[in-house]
Amino acid sequence: MNLINCPCGSGINFGHCCQPYHLKTKTAPTAEALMRSRYSAFVVADADYLYETTHNSKRKGHSKSAYLNSAKNTKWLKLEIVFSDFDVVEFKAYYLNKKFQAEILHEKSNFRLEDGRWYYVDGEFFG
Repeated sequence: MNLINCPCGSGINFGHCCQPYHLKTKTAPTAEALMRSRYSAFVVADADYLYETTHNSKRKGHSKSAYLNSAKNTKWLKLEIVFSDFDVVEFKAYYLNKKFQAEILHEKSNFRLEDGRWYYVDGEFFG
């Protein structure tokens, strides 16, 4: 069991927060839980999880290698949930780019619940 704090910012141990979703021993119960677990997957470079939790209709534009490349080329710093509703989560993800400059990814993400599982569909980015 991993004893580090979960990257999603919950304050809970990774092994009791997002890691069970990554290991497929649990499924994310809400859109926000899926969003947090996807952020954690970017931090730990779990491209399989990112791909599998992207809605089938959107996987064509999101390959496992693209997710892995994105995760490995970014130093994620922190996640801030701005707003969360049933199937929409607005968040700010703080990170360092390749030049070690601090940046913020601000997105309102749309999720879909299908057969008891949440999937990331798409998002609207804010400048």
